[in-house]
Amino acid sequence: MDSSLATFRQELEDCLNNNILRYWIDRMTDPRGGFYGRRDGYDRLDAEAEKGGILNARILWSFAAAYRHNGKPEYADAALRARDYIRDHFIDKEYGGTYWSLDADGNPIDTRKQFYAIAFTIYGLSEHYRAVGDEESLRIAQNLFADIEKHSRDLVKDGYVEAKTRDWQPIADMRLSDKDDNASKTMNTHLHIMEGYTSLLRVWRDPALLEATTNLLRIFLDRILDKETWHLGLFFDDDWHRQDHIFSYGHDIEASWLMLETAMVINDKALLSETLAATEKIAYAALEGRREEGSMVYERHSDGSLDGDFHWWVQAEDVIGQLYLALYHKKPEFIGKAAESWGYIKDNLLDTENGEWYWSRRGSDGSINREDDKAGFWKCPYHNSRMCIEAIETLEKL
Repeated sequence: MDSSLATFRQELEDCLNNNILRYWIDRMTDPRGGFYGRRDGYDRLDAEAEKGGILNARILWSFAAAYRHNGKPEYADAALRARDYIRDHFIDKEYGGTYWSLDADGNPIDTRKQFYAIAFTIYGLSEHYRAVGDEESLRIAQNLFADIEKHSRDLVKDGYVEAKTRDWQPIADMRLSDKDDNASKTMNTHLHIMEGYTSLLRVWRDPALLEATTNLLRIFLDRILDKETWHLGLFFDDDWHRQDHIFSYGHDIEASWLMLETAMVINDKALLSETLAATEKIAYAALEGRREEGSMVYERHSDGSLDGDFHWWVQAEDVIGQLYLALYHKKPEFIGKAAESWGYIKDNLLDTENGEWYWSRRGSDGSINREDDKAGFWKCPYHNSRMCIEAIETLEKL
């Protein structure tokens, strides 16, 4: 590894340990159990904020993956803390699945079953088993896989529905957030079910799981991917009719490497070859949103206008996507471009005083976005810690 790559790698390792994860241990650990639900954009603690299932699953994944990466004992402790809180409070012991949110004391607030959140819980639990061999985490992940397959999978029209009620009945409002269309099937939920299943498949080579994971990748290749533009559709009805005209550059670049990761874990030669060809085109389509200085636009709206902010998670996924282009698609020029994108993150999104990353930089005037959380329901140590770990491991292979 030459000196520039060694510097890139060391900066990522430092960011992971001292900027991101130290923040969550020091500033987000809740003495009542688990982790606090929120710090605002000014880093002020809201100790009574609700606790989201997605946030806690992503905390579990981040610390488990970091422990697997560098073996720091405090990461194993934090992962176990997150796992125990999920087991004791988020798992619905009567109906199965996971609750969407809890109050600050760990009591259920929103009991609907959002399959996106259940998939992230599988992701965190399977990574915990991979990191430390915890059999209880594997067992819970296996049970959640069965819940998704039983209650979300559409065996007639293919794919997975978004949400159900607590006792698995149809629900009128299936949206993840008020920013989303109320569509029964979405790219985002399918992406993260596939991500969770892929993580579980690494540690549990079950035939039903292999079939489901392979089918999810086929859904991306055959239904979600627009092979005229090489962008991914976002919102679909039950019959897979597309309901949007949005280009989500952030999700495209994230999917470009997650799809390839899934194909590599499945390990079918023909499917891997097909996915390699497709994901290269998806990555290039995503890079339509990349700016010269290394930043990436989140999305192009249906009216053709661009999102005005440079969001933290989009920048993180852009670094990984470009390094995958360099390594797996044999495009070495993207090593330097990934380093440029990391430079944008380092200069514009890291809070070097308090830790963690800001939500975004304003595209209009370059100011820090303090209206959105530093840590919260959607602002987790997942995209950025994963970027650090994945980028380091990719750089080591280059």
